[in-house]
Amino acid sequence: MLVGRDPARLAGVADRVGSIAGTPADVLVADFASLDQVRRLARELLDRCQRIDVLINNAGMMVGERRITEDDNELIIQVNHLAPFLLTNLLIDRLRACGARVVTTSSRAARAGRLDPGDLSRERRRWNGWLQYGDSKQANALFTVSLAERGLAATCLHPGVLKTGFAADTRYMRLVTRMPGMSEPVAAGAGRIVHLATHEDGVAHPGRYFARNLPVGVPSRMSDPALAEALWRASLTATGLGPSAADS
Repeated sequence: MLVGRDPARLAGVADRVGSIAGTPADVLVADFASLDQVRRLARELLDRCQRIDVLINNAGMMVGERRITEDDNELIIQVNHLAPFLLTNLLIDRLRACGARVVTTSSRAARAGRLDPGDLSRERRRWNGWLQYGDSKQANALFTVSLAERGLAATCLHPGVLKTGFAADTRYMRLVTRMPGMSEPVAAGAGRIVHLATHEDGVAHPGRYFARNLPVGVPSRMSDPALAEALWRASLTATGLGPSAADS
C-alpha cells in the first residue's frame, strides 16, 4: 500500500511499482498537515489491510516559513513526527498482532536537535526551518526508542543526502546536491529503508538508529528513554490521543 498527499505523483509511483512487480499497487491519499486525514487513513488501512507486516514512516518536509496547521501545531513537527506518531498508534494493535516492523526515516540532522517536549512548535524559542527540522528528526529517533520500549520491532535511519526535491529552494540543499560526492541517488536511500524492512537487522536492533545499514551510536538526546517518554506524552496531547494510549 502506497500513501502520499499528491494524487498525480502517487499514481506515477504506483504505475512504476506495478510495472516492476507485475501487479497494480494500491494507493491511499492523505496529507499529514491534517490530523483528520491521518485518522481517515488509519481507518482505511485497517479496513483494507488485514495484515501489516511493515509500516514505513517516511513523510518528511522542511519549509523556510513558520506555518501553523489546522490542528494548531507547527507544520514541520506535525508532518515529520506528530502525524506518523498518530498513525502508528492508531494501527498499533494490528502491528502487534502481525509482529510488524516499524521503520522511521530520521536524519543525521537529529544530532543537532534540541527538542523540548513542552514546546514542540517552538512557540517560546527561536524558530528556524532547519532548527525545527532537526527537532523533528530527533523526535523520530526518540519515537523509535519508545516503540521499542513498548515491544515493537522499531528502527530508524539516516537515508543519506539524496537527490530529491526535498528543501530544493534552500541554499544548503542546492549546494549539496550540485557538488560532486555530496549527495546520492534516491535508490541509495530507498535501499537503506528496504534493508531495515527486510533484513534481520530490522528486528535484531530495536530502538536503534542506522546509517549506511549499520546501527550507530547517537547523542543521548536521541536515545534517552526519559526524554522519549516525555515526548510520547506530549505527542499524545498534541494529537488528541487519550491518556490510555500512554502505556500502549
